[in-house]
Amino acid sequence: MNTPQITENLKVIGMHCASCAGIIERKVKKITGVKEVMVSYANESAIITHENVSFDELNNTITKLGYSFMKEDKTEAMQNLKEEKNTNTKEDEVTKLKKMVLVSIPMIGISAFVMAWEIFGNRAHYIPAMNEITKEFFHHLLPVLATYMMFVVGLPYLKGVVRFFRYGQANMDTLVGIGTFTAYFYSFVVSAFEETLKPFLDVENMFYDVTVIVIGFITLGKFLEARARSRTNESLKSLLSLQAKSAIIRKDGIEIEVPIESVVKGDLIVIKAGGKIPVDGVIVEGETFIDESMITGEPIPVAKTINDKVTSGTVNQDGFIVVKAVSVGSDSLLAHIVDLVKAAQSSRAPIQKLADKISAIFVPSVMIIAVLSLLGWLLIGSRFMPFNSAFVIGITSFVGVLVIACPCALGLATPTAIIVGVGKGAHNGILVKNAEALEKLSKIKHIIFDKTGTITEGKPKVITFVNTSTQSDEKVISLAASIEATSEHPLAKAILKFAEIKNVKTHTAEKSVIEKGKGISAEVLGEKVLIGSDTYIEKHCAQKLDQKLLKSEMADGKTPLILATKSDILAYFFVGDAIKKEAQSSIEKLHALGITTHIATGDHEAAAQAVSAAVGIDSWHARQSPEDKQTLVRELQKNGNSVAVAGDGVNDAPALAAADVGIAMATGNDVAIETADVTLLHGDIQKITQVIQLSKQTLRTIKQNLFWAFAFNVIGIPVAAGVFYSLGIVLNPAFAGAAMAFSSVLVVSNSLRLKLIKL
Repeated sequence: MNTPQITENLKVIGMHCASCAGIIERKVKKITGVKEVMVSYANESAIITHENVSFDELNNTITKLGYSFMKEDKTEAMQNLKEEKNTNTKEDEVTKLKKMVLVSIPMIGISAFVMAWEIFGNRAHYIPAMNEITKEFFHHLLPVLATYMMFVVGLPYLKGVVRFFRYGQANMDTLVGIGTFTAYFYSFVVSAFEETLKPFLDVENMFYDVTVIVIGFITLGKFLEARARSRTNESLKSLLSLQAKSAIIRKDGIEIEVPIESVVKGDLIVIKAGGKIPVDGVIVEGETFIDESMITGEPIPVAKTINDKVTSGTVNQDGFIVVKAVSVGSDSLLAHIVDLVKAAQSSRAPIQKLADKISAIFVPSVMIIAVLSLLGWLLIGSRFMPFNSAFVIGITSFVGVLVIACPCALGLATPTAIIVGVGKGAHNGILVKNAEALEKLSKIKHIIFDKTGTITEGKPKVITFVNTSTQSDEKVISLAASIEATSEHPLAKAILKFAEIKNVKTHTAEKSVIEKGKGISAEVLGEKVLIGSDTYIEKHCAQKLDQKLLKSEMADGKTPLILATKSDILAYFFVGDAIKKEAQSSIEKLHALGITTHIATGDHEAAAQAVSAAVGIDSWHARQSPEDKQTLVRELQKNGNSVAVAGDGVNDAPALAAADVGIAMATGNDVAIETADVTLLHGDIQKITQVIQLSKQTLRTIKQNLFWAFAFNVIGIPVAAGVFYSLGIVLNPAFAGAAMAFSSVLVVSNSLRLKLIKL
C-alpha cells in the first residue's frame, strides 16, 4: 500500500542568502520520506513533499545550522494573523539592521578617511602625509572600532564560520566571516607582536580598516536589500489586507457583529455603504455598486442587484445590501487568489535552473579560489618580490575574493522578479499558477480561443423558437429546459433562461447522457428526449432536419439547438451570443505581438466564421469536440511552436491541459480554472495581452538580473585574486565589500521596476 504524500508550505527563518536555501534543500532531501524540496530565499519559504515526516524532524534537521521552519495555519483568520506576524518579523529585522547601520556609518567614515589618507598622503603633493601623533591615534582607535565591528555587528558572520567548521555547511556568512576574521586576526597578531615581526613582515600594513569597512558595507547592503525585498511582496500583502476582520450577521431580525471566522455558509450578512464584502455570496436584498478594482484591476464600480454574486474583499460603495454567504474562509475566491499567488511566488522558472546549479557549487569553489590566491602569492609571487610584500598581497587577495564572491545577487535574480511579476498580475486581475507558466507565456506563437464565453459574452439567449411538433409550446420548452438543467454549457443556460421568461416549469430529467460539445439525451416524464447540435440530432433522430430553416438562421451566426425524440423533430431553438466589446482590439494587440490566433468551437461553421470575421481571428475550426481541440493543440505544437489555449468550459479542459499555457476565464467552469495555468478574473480577454506583456517584461528583467549577477563575479573574482596586479589593477577588500552589497541591491531594485510597467 502506497503511503500518501503530503505537501507543506513552511516559512523559513534565518536565511541570509541564496546558498542558505541550497543548504536547507540538501539537508532536508536527505531525510527518509522526503520526496521533494523547494526553498525560496526571496520568498523565505519552503515547499516540502513528504511521506508522513513529522514537523519536528524537519525542523530539527536545520535548527542546528541556524535556520528554522514555521508552520502556516490553514484558516483564513489565522493566515492573516500569521502574515501580520511575519510582516512584523521582517520589520523587526529591517529595524535591527538599521540600528547596526547607524552605528556602523561613523566607523566606516573614520576608517575610509584613514585608508584614503594613507593611500594618497604619500602620493599626492597637495595632501600632507600623516604625522606621527595622528598616526599613533588612529593606530589605537582602529583596533577598537574593528573589534566592535567584528564581534558585535559581525557576529552573524562569525557564527557562519563556526557552523562551517562544525557541520561542513558554508554560506555567504561563512565567506564574509572567514575573510574579515582573517583580516582582523592578521592585524591583531601584527599589533600584538609588532617588534618581533618587524624583520619578517611589513608591520605598517594592517587590515583593521578593511574589517570595519567590509562588515559595515555588507551590513548596509543587507539593510537596503531587506528593505527592498519587503516591498516585493506588497501585492500579496494588499490582497491579505482586503479580508474583512468581522461581519454583521442578521439572525431572527437582530443584527450581530461577529469575527469573520464565525461566519458559516448560509448566514445572512448585512453590508452597509463603504463596507467590505466579507464572504463570497449572493445578494438577497438591496442593490448597489461594488468596487472590485483590488481583485480585477478594473476601476469602474459594477452595478449589483438581487441574485447577483459578490466576492470577498470587494467594497460596497453606496447601497445597503444583504448577502447570503455561499463560500467562506479558505473556500472564498480571495483565499483562493492568495493561495495561487503564494504558490506561484514560491515556484521556480526554468531559467533559474542554471543559477541554482551554480549556487550549489559556488561557495566551496570560491573558498578554493581564495586559498589558491593566497598560496599563489606566497609560493609564486614571493619569487618576484619580497616575501613580506607578497604575504600582504596574498592576504588582501584571500580576503577580497571571499568578500566579493557573495552569491546573493545570483540567488535573488530570478525569484525577486517572479514575486513582483506574479504580484503585479494579481493586482490586475491575472492569476498565474506558477513561474514556469509565466516564462512560457513570453514564447507563445499561437493562441486558440473557445468561442462561447471567451470571445463572446457567454450569455447567449434564444432569439428564434420554432415548434414543429403537435405539442404545445409550453410542453416543448419544458422538455428542452428539463434536459438542459443537467448541463453547465452556456447554451443550456440560454434555454433555461428562455423557459424562465416564458414562465415554464421544468421536471426532473433521468438517465441523462451527455456527449460533450454535441448534445444530451435523457428521460423526462417517462419520455426519452434528445437535444443538441444539428449533427447530433441527425445521428440519433430518424426525421430529416429542415435544412432551409437551418441555413437561413445560421447565416446570421445563430447556433441551433434541436429538440427531438428518436423518431421526430419537436422544435428548433436558435441561440445568439453578443461578441465582447474588447475582443477585436485584444486580437489586434496579439497580432502586433506576432501571435497567430485561432477559434476552436463546437458550434457550426457559419457561427465560427461570422465571429472570426467580426474580430479578425486568423483561422477558425468548427464542430470541435474536446478531443478535436486537443488534437488541434498537438498539431500546432509539432513544429516546436508554443501554444496557448483560452477557454471557460468543461469541454475546454483537455485542450487547456495539452497546451503549453492554459488560460481560463474565471467566469467559466471550475474544471477549466483548475486545469489552466492562468486565470483571468471576470473573463476579460484584454488581460491575455497584458499577461503576455507582463511575462516578456519579467523574463527580460530576470535576464538583466542574471547578467549583472554573473558580471560582478566573473569580473570581480579575478581582480580580487590579483590576476591583473602586473597591470596595476588591484581590488582593496573594502571596495570588494561595497561592490558585493551593491550587486544585491541592484538586482532587487531592478526587479521592483516591474511594479511601474503599464499593462
